[in-house]
Amino acid sequence: MLMDPGSTGPEMALITESVAHANARIRFFRIAFGAAGPDQRIGRTEVTAVISDMTHGGRVTIDWDSPTDLPRRDVKRVFLLILCLETALPYGGRISIDRNDTRWSLQASAAKMKVAPRLWECLINPAAPAEIGPAQVQFLLVPEEISRQHRRLTTELAENQIRLSF
Repeated sequence: MLMDPGSTGPEMALITESVAHANARIRFFRIAFGAAGPDQRIGRTEVTAVISDMTHGGRVTIDWDSPTDLPRRDVKRVFLLILCLETALPYGGRISIDRNDTRWSLQASAAKMKVAPRLWECLINPAAPAEIGPAQVQFLLVPEEISRQHRRLTTELAENQIRLSF
């Protein structure tokens, strides 16, 4: 049975929304896991568009505050940290990202968080032995990315809040 190309029922809206979310997630992963040269830049408009498309209709909201032109390597590190923070927000929550003159700050908050200590130990103590699966590889990549730029990650874990800065 052929569908009328002009039909726009709720099923098509759901499919369209799912495709848009998947495309946003792919764009996000390209930045988070892709190569980033020392001179590559990315605009805040592109970053916020990816984040907005990715979180549209989701349980996690992300607020992004930064200068207009950003080093791609910095955005890569922040995106990897967003993936880390998402693991602690399975029930939803808010992530706030701020860039001042010298540091990035990320803060996640939620009424209920689920922090897996073995994962967060990888960020706090990169020398700790890590037995994690492919879905948590960001916890191993963050310390490597941070040290590559001669930066230091500060991690504060509380009951309903996580603060990260580098």
